[in-house]
Amino acid sequence: MRIACSGASQSSSLFTSSRKGHHYSSIAIGSAYLFNPFTIATCLGRTTGTFTNCAILHAIAHAVEGNSSKAMLALSLASHLSLYPALLLPSLVLLCYDQRKVLQQKESDASPFAIRLITSFSICTAWFLVMSFVVTGQSWEFLRSTYGVRLLLPDLTPNVGLWWYFFIEMFDSFRSFFLGVFWIHLGCYGGGLSIRLRKQPLFVITTLAGIFAIFQPYPSISDAALYFALLPQYRHLFPLMRYTFLAVATVLYATLLGPAFYFLWIYAGSGNANFFYAITLVWSLGLSIIVAEGLFAALRDEWEVERPEMKDKDIRQI
Repeated sequence: MRIACSGASQSSSLFTSSRKGHHYSSIAIGSAYLFNPFTIATCLGRTTGTFTNCAILHAIAHAVEGNSSKAMLALSLASHLSLYPALLLPSLVLLCYDQRKVLQQKESDASPFAIRLITSFSICTAWFLVMSFVVTGQSWEFLRSTYGVRLLLPDLTPNVGLWWYFFIEMFDSFRSFFLGVFWIHLGCYGGGLSIRLRKQPLFVITTLAGIFAIFQPYPSISDAALYFALLPQYRHLFPLMRYTFLAVATVLYATLLGPAFYFLWIYAGSGNANFFYAITLVWSLGLSIIVAEGLFAALRDEWEVERPEMKDKDIRQI
């Protein structure tokens, strides 16, 4: 609710949407997150993703309020728990910088500010690692069992992601190469989106949450729940989306049939891995459509601000 009340989703130091008057109340956005079926399923499943999502939301909330140090502390905690939130660092630094300009109404040099926040993030991360070292009996073996599992993908247990089936079929001689390719693919989004959507850093974080729900090695519905929690802030972009029905129908289709296909494969024995992987592809397709539509709507909104005479006009590819 603090994120929604800030108005950072509709205006920043460099951009103000022409549709900023169209938005949901903070209570409606908070209720949409709390009563989201994916959020409830995450709580019932008792996954640690709940704590990661909580830390990420705290980082964003502190960033929009101008509390940069607390934002870096919360992000380092999220990264300590799940590793992938570290990829949010560039966009979160931009959000902190923009909100500082908006709230304090003063200019500051971006480079020293970014260096200070990155240093704070590194110190907090090192502190969490040292605390884990102490708690585990002064041993660094926990690194292999936590971050090593995510980086090297030794566990190929079926999940809603795209990695497990691909690496089951992979020859061992090519495994290291494609691990690197997959991680480079996941890591390149943060920098590219932060550059292209420099004027909307909060939207970059929202989009990255959706991308992580699709492309990280061990995703779960808690990652999708985080993305769907941030998306209602962009009520003003919904009219610009073109394939909303297709995206929602695809996600609902995969949500309902996913457990059924898993049961047929694992418990009933009347299917195989292709059953479940096919429905995970549908799930990823639905999320990909939503992410792509959000990007299109955000870019169209920026374009209409730059060229007001083109507002609400059809766009056709020539």
